[in-house]
Amino acid sequence: MGPKGLRCGLMLLGALLGAPGLAAPTPTVLKVVAQEGTEPKFIPAGIGRVVGLCVDLYRAIERVDPSLQFVGDQTWLPLLRAHSELLAHQHDALCAVLRTDQRARQYVFLDPPLFQLRYQLIARAGDTAVIHDWDDVRQLGAQGVLLTNSGYITPIMLEHIGGLRIDASASTPAANLDKLVAGHGRFFLHRAPGIQGFIDRAGLAGKVKILPAVMATTNVYMALGTHVDPAVRLRVRRAIEQLDRNGELQRMLRKWD
Repeated sequence: MGPKGLRCGLMLLGALLGAPGLAAPTPTVLKVVAQEGTEPKFIPAGIGRVVGLCVDLYRAIERVDPSLQFVGDQTWLPLLRAHSELLAHQHDALCAVLRTDQRARQYVFLDPPLFQLRYQLIARAGDTAVIHDWDDVRQLGAQGVLLTNSGYITPIMLEHIGGLRIDASASTPAANLDKLVAGHGRFFLHRAPGIQGFIDRAGLAGKVKILPAVMATTNVYMALGTHVDPAVRLRVRRAIEQLDRNGELQRMLRKWD
């Protein structure tokens, strides 16, 4: 092809690329929700605005793969309902979910893990208890009641550990923090990162403290509905793998710790 033919070819290509009918393909939309009571995954930041670890993760995946778009992370839903709606295929994904045998039969979990969560005890500011492990809590007997949340994984985890006094009657972390301050329980088991920010936003800094011992750790994953196309699942997984390799997942975790 001579110079004239090359110029004509480039002009034709430019015209085609600029043609209205050849716009970029429509992104694949994945419906999600903001799960109530899951700070720092989702944190209220004023009327109509949600921030947090999972919001950052969704945006990071979209940057890695612009053909994916997560919608709905600015809409709140109770945690139990978020899980039931994913099971019913009313939305497509849940961020930072603990994998259990039951859930593995209900959802598709993507490797690698997104983050590792730490579980620590919150106590009243004046509490003198020294806790290194679960045996220290057991030895407190009736004076060592642990607050946790109904509908979360922590009550199941504590039952498996065994020998502990558990109060799982509250439905939200904020309610348990209030119960702790009021003396209805010795400790509140909650996950990190984000515990101090959660306490600060509740206006209880100085009234409670975080005990230093890490009582348990667990990995959390991106969970997709079984109805999501396997090719889409593969694209999400590859984006997560890239974020893991380049250190972005750990940077996000540190940001919200």
